[in-house]
Amino acid sequence: MSIFSRIRGDVAAARSHDPAARGGVSVFLTYSGLHAVWWHRVAHAMWRRGMRFLPRALSQLTRFFTGIEIHPGARIGRRLFIDHGMGVVIGETAEIGDDVLIYHGVTLGGTGHDTGKRHPTVGDRCVIGAGAKLLGPIELGHDCAVGANAVVVSSAEPWSTLTGIPAAARPRRGSPMAERPDEADFYMI
Repeated sequence: MSIFSRIRGDVAAARSHDPAARGGVSVFLTYSGLHAVWWHRVAHAMWRRGMRFLPRALSQLTRFFTGIEIHPGARIGRRLFIDHGMGVVIGETAEIGDDVLIYHGVTLGGTGHDTGKRHPTVGDRCVIGAGAKLLGPIELGHDCAVGANAVVVSSAEPWSTLTGIPAAARPRRGSPMAERPDEADFYMI
């Protein structure tokens, strides 16, 4: 996939998620969430080649301009859209699937000084509400929704809605499991 087709996909995702988007050129030039993701891709490519200082410096420079800190080691899928991204922090071992929507103030962080996998894994098509904190090496299945200001410290099955402190999971409205009550209990945590 060429860089131009990825950028077109990112702009299209932003336009589909943001009803205030006025046009492709405006989105391309003014959406800091997209700029942070694009610079992350450059830093991540350097990180994968064994460089350490330059990608970290680029990450910090991007944070200065966008208010979004994405560690160069984080793995991010296609069409991630960070809406109103100020204060978003994504840790080194975080993994984010395709078509994910993240609002401002979200943290995908660790819980201490552990080594190895210490940040969350987020499945495809998830929505993470403003101010939510996902902490530790947890996994969110595909199509999960995390409510604003939720603190998620446990893994969740696909099609879950997570709300509260600590977050409790329940089947997401419209999920295949919510329509079959006999199997919905399996998805309760």
